[in-house]
Amino acid sequence: METLRLASLWSRALAGAKAIPVAVEVHLGNGLPQFQIVGLADTEVQESRERVRVALQTCGFEFPQRRITVNLAPADLPKRSGHFDLPIALGLLIASGQIPGPPAVQFEFAGELGLDGRLRPVRGTLAMAYAAEQGTRPLVVAADSAPELGLFNLGNTLLASNLGEVVELLKGQRQLPRPTAQDAAVATAANASRPPTTPPDLADVRGQSSARNALVTAAAGGHALLLLGPPGCGKTMLAERLHGLLPPMAEAEALVVAIHQSLAGQAIDPLSYRVRPLRRPHHTSTMMALAGGGNPLRPGEISLAHCGVLLLDELPEFARPCLEALREPIESGEIHLARVHGSEVLPARFLLVATMNPCPCGRTLQSTPPCRCSTERIASYRGRLSQPLLDRIDLWVSMRAVDHAHLNAPPAEATATLAPRVWRARALQQARQGGLNAQLALPELLGVSAMSRSAAACWQALGKTHQMSARGMHRLLAVARTLADLEQASSVEDAQLFQAAQWRQVF
Repeated sequence: METLRLASLWSRALAGAKAIPVAVEVHLGNGLPQFQIVGLADTEVQESRERVRVALQTCGFEFPQRRITVNLAPADLPKRSGHFDLPIALGLLIASGQIPGPPAVQFEFAGELGLDGRLRPVRGTLAMAYAAEQGTRPLVVAADSAPELGLFNLGNTLLASNLGEVVELLKGQRQLPRPTAQDAAVATAANASRPPTTPPDLADVRGQSSARNALVTAAAGGHALLLLGPPGCGKTMLAERLHGLLPPMAEAEALVVAIHQSLAGQAIDPLSYRVRPLRRPHHTSTMMALAGGGNPLRPGEISLAHCGVLLLDELPEFARPCLEALREPIESGEIHLARVHGSEVLPARFLLVATMNPCPCGRTLQSTPPCRCSTERIASYRGRLSQPLLDRIDLWVSMRAVDHAHLNAPPAEATATLAPRVWRARALQQARQGGLNAQLALPELLGVSAMSRSAAACWQALGKTHQMSARGMHRLLAVARTLADLEQASSVEDAQLFQAAQWRQVF
């Protein structure tokens, strides 16, 4: 009887935001030719049988006519994506004695094979490369992934263009390159001819001085913002311009954001990878699209907006469950997804900016034409937003129609003028407490918010006058602290508390 052959290699499986090591075991047995893959392999993985068969033959290798069994362990972890093509193909070559086996256990492999043997990049490459960075085995991936890997200096990754280059690596005949910053620079230069994306400018907005100030305050302290006003008053214009006030992401932030973009199958732009994300889902978005989930579990809009802005236009038109799903992430900066197929904790530290009309027809806050909505209709419309959700929104700004005289007035301060104020305030908060004011618990906030006896009494009085909850009092003080930071003031005074209270009087 012919000796049975067995090969074992390493790859990774994506489970939410994690890339978990997977042992790829290939066994060649006696019997009629058969090729089966076990270990909770989905359709994409099952289809690799034909890709691997043709790729091996195209590259001049012999496809073993044996009883082939491929096991992906651990068996209880779902396996998806075509990136198991490469380790399965190498396992067949090792098990059939066409290439040496011992060197293969020193590496990890992830790549989809073309029928001509070329390696194609796959979803989640950045997540797998980051996980490999924490281990000891280099990860072999497609060379086309070099630009995004080079952006983040993930040096424990090797680049191959085709199956033949990987075989030469295992035979000791070739050294594969690692991604470098030069790879990212080449990709950046290739895109340099593309016109740069310029964020909309606050100078375009006429009037609405209070709302502009609230926008600057929200950007400076990371505060959730709700703009309420009649159609055409500039709510959406203002909301779209919040993103331009924010500073570029730090390297660690950009890496987390890029990993989640990679998991969602989105390309990473080397020209703007440190620009904070702006996500603006439509109000018909489903719970899964907004919060994340599915099978396989993927990040939703709130996780893709991590470190950036989540813009929800026409907030009451979103489904009630979608809105309620925002409550925990706004406070904790992460979302816990528990599903039948597994659970995951995804980051969701976004800056929420939302807009809404004051009533179904939108004319409550203007005199002409008059609003014809009944009191019950208005109450029902506003009631689509629960009080617990509103309590977590720091700034409620009521806007009125723009006076026509303002349309011909000189432009107000531009984004380029206001952004440095925001950046200075954010830098002050980072240096003082390691985070933004909106992220602080009340004891931490009290520790950094020195108040005179008068200001402390004012804070208590405002809470009683406006019947604020304990959370409302907390958010009031956080906004006042941000106003003080914008003024480079060391303590919170009455004026900042009064201004913060004015932005919590819409509902």
